[in-house]
Order: sequence, then structure tokens, then C-alpha cells
Amino acid sequence: MTTDDVPFERTFREMFRRHAAGVAIITVNYQDQPYGFTATSVASLSAQPPRFTFNMARSSRSWPAVANTTYLGVHMLGLENMRLADLFAGAGNRFEGDHWETGPHGVPVLKDVAGWLIGEVQMRLSFENNAVVVVQVVDGQVGGDASPLLYHGGGYSQPVPLDYEI
Repeated sequence: MTTDDVPFERTFREMFRRHAAGVAIITVNYQDQPYGFTATSVASLSAQPPRFTFNMARSSRSWPAVANTTYLGVHMLGLENMRLADLFAGAGNRFEGDHWETGPHGVPVLKDVAGWLIGEVQMRLSFENNAVVVVQVVDGQVGGDASPLLYHGGGYSQPVPLDYEI
């Protein structure tokens, strides 16, 4: 089946290429091994209690770790973290080097990011080859006042201030 065989698949992909999204990295410790991947699907779910969600493919190398662990981390990235975003989007060893440390609940915590949260997985909702994961925050830290890293049009971008005041 090609993209042309599925109605609106090309339109769907093009629409979401035009939708700017913040770039984050999800990390997890599973069977004493660190796992992680770059994600653009992280979203706030509720403030009380503090919860977030993210989506992922169940065919991902990281899915068995996410599917079978209790705690995981989300790291919000700033402009200076593009290299880190590429590292966790690629196929190499994502945890070789000193850019991370073991954090609360044994979760890998990345250094020098805009902020991180550790959460307890509350729900995994599988749908075909995908999953939505709901996480309740149990710890975290906000980093410096970095400009957020965005993903838009197939590449990284940054927000540009508008000449508009409220």
C-alpha cells in the first residue's frame, strides 16, 4: 500500500508538518538499561494533579521499556539542545557520554535541558500500532530560561516574538 492508496494520508502528513510542536525527550530505565527517544507529541493533560501525555509507535525500540516500567522522564528542550534531539532521534547509542545521570526512581535525567519531569505511568492506551501514555508527575526541575526548540516543516525552528502586546 502506498501513500496514494490511503485517502488523505498525504494531506494529513502535510498538515502536521505545518503544525509547530515543542521537542522533548522521553527517558526510561528498564531492566537496568537506559532507553530514550525524541518526541513531539508531549502535551499537558491536567494541572491538578499534574499529568502529561505523549504518543508513540508500539513498533519503537523503546516501546517494551515504556510498556513495562512504572516511572519515566520527559525533558523539554531549548534551542541549545538540537544536538541532543538529533542523538535521541537517531539509531546510535543515545546514552554514551556524560550528558545524563541517574535521577529519581532510577530514571535517566538529561543534563542542561530547559527542564525535566519524572512521572508515574497511570495509563497506556493502545490503538493499532500506536499508544497514548498518561503520566502523573512526581518530581521535576525547571532549567534556565531557554528559548524552546520547535519542530516545524520537517526541521528544527525557534519561536519569533510578534510585535504585539496584551
